[in-house]
Amino acid sequence: MKLLADLLTALVALEHLYILVLEMFLWTKPTGLKAFGMKPQQAEATKVLAANQGLYNGFLALGLGWALVQPVPEFAFQLKLFFLGCVFVAGLYGSVTASRRILYIQALPAVLALILVLLAG
Repeated sequence: MKLLADLLTALVALEHLYILVLEMFLWTKPTGLKAFGMKPQQAEATKVLAANQGLYNGFLALGLGWALVQPVPEFAFQLKLFFLGCVFVAGLYGSVTASRRILYIQALPAVLALILVLLAG
C-alpha cells in the first residue's frame, strides 16, 4: 500500500512540475494556449500572473518530492498530508473558480493519493 501511495504522490508531484512548465514557460506558446483554452492576446496580458501561479505549483511539486525522500517516516507522512491537502484544496478552488476540469485533473489524483497515504500510514 505504501508503494502505491508513494507512486500516486510522485505522479501528483510530476503533474505540478508539468503545470509549472506550462504556466511559467509555455503560457504564450501553442501548447500553453491549447492547454488553457486562451487566445494569444489573453495569454500575453496574463503571462506574469501565470508565471506566479506556476511558481506556486513548483512549490507544491517540491514539497511532495521532499515528502517522498524524507528519511524520517513520521515527518514524511506529515509532509505528504500537508502538500497533498494543499493540492486538493487548490484543485477544489480552481474547479469552482476557473474550470470544472481541474476537479478531475488536480483534485481527484490528490485526494486519491491522500487516501492511500492515510491507509498506508
